[in-house]
Amino acid sequence: MTAIQVPGLLSFTIAILVFFTGATLNRIFPILTRWSIPEAVTGGLIAATATLLAYTLFDVEISFALEARDMLLLYFFTGIGLNARLADLRAGGKPFLILLLITVAFLIIQNLAAIGTSAALGLPKGVDVLLGSISLIGGHGTTIAWAPIISNRFGVTNALEVGIASATLGLVIASLIGGPIAQRLITRYRLSGPVNEELTIGLPRRSEREHDDDISAVSLLRALFVTNIAILTAYALEEVIEETGIKLPLFVVCLLVAIVMTNIVPLVAPRLPWPTRSRALSLISDLSLNVFLSMSLMSMQLWALQGLGLSLIAVLAVQTCLAIIYILFVVFPAMGRNYDAAVISAGFGGIALGATPTAIANMTAVTKIHGAAAVAFIILPLVSAFFIDLINAIVIGYLVR
Repeated sequence: MTAIQVPGLLSFTIAILVFFTGATLNRIFPILTRWSIPEAVTGGLIAATATLLAYTLFDVEISFALEARDMLLLYFFTGIGLNARLADLRAGGKPFLILLLITVAFLIIQNLAAIGTSAALGLPKGVDVLLGSISLIGGHGTTIAWAPIISNRFGVTNALEVGIASATLGLVIASLIGGPIAQRLITRYRLSGPVNEELTIGLPRRSEREHDDDISAVSLLRALFVTNIAILTAYALEEVIEETGIKLPLFVVCLLVAIVMTNIVPLVAPRLPWPTRSRALSLISDLSLNVFLSMSLMSMQLWALQGLGLSLIAVLAVQTCLAIIYILFVVFPAMGRNYDAAVISAGFGGIALGATPTAIANMTAVTKIHGAAAVAFIILPLVSAFFIDLINAIVIGYLVR
């Protein structure tokens, strides 16, 4: 076996190429765009398949340096925070609570489904926990944190491999189901977004070329400067928070700092140019999200799925069907059966089986076609990137006790 470690700058460059590959395929096959499959997902899955073929056919294991991806995550969440106006936060109060409650309910249902399906298939105790909210709603990070504990508690020697495989397959599925679900809801109920409201991430597909002259070096640098200030503030604040014994992911701190900044600075200094809802900030967020997702998907080691048998696929198939049914019959009605509810439904497909960036990518692909959904982009990251992680940790602790 030959191992190839692709260095940071080359990994970043390949990720851009992967995105362009996906964008080209989405143009060649319009059904991908029509069903709101993000370009980064299309290209990322092609790249992941290519590394799988290299591993299988030529005994070459390719891995990528992902430091740039982690930084892009900070830019992405900071951009979301900088677009969070106070009016949107107030409007998101009740929908936020509803989304939090139905997400917690689904987290519990997901674990019950994993336990029940695993028991029916005769899987060992401990594996059932790994195939629930640890690997799906929790994702790779939660899996890595809990796998050693489950291995020691239940004697599952391949706990990490099973969890990572489940999280990887879940991420792939999450990237593919969100857009089609939203498209079905939008078509069936004849929904549409606001006509003149700016997108928080990216530009509308129908006007990407039309408004190029609205973007300048000054506007981009202004948005980038404010974003950097928010990130630097978050770095400093994270150290203060850690001293209190509270551990928050850095991207969550960036999100919260940006929300506070964007609702205070314009009031204190109204003449100061501020990038909220600007095309420049939307493009920076879009770039960060697309390259982040491209790097995440192209770096998936799909060969880890080999040798785990049909049991994993069976459990994930049940979890996927459960997620789709829950979105159509619980999430969409509970969130109001309107356009924002359809966009949130696309995002819920991401958080139910994948990760917050996947959820945002699903929503972005929908809003680029049908229009902005500002409240959706505020409440979903707060639920999935902060509150649900805390609740998930409590539930997992109960399951492995």
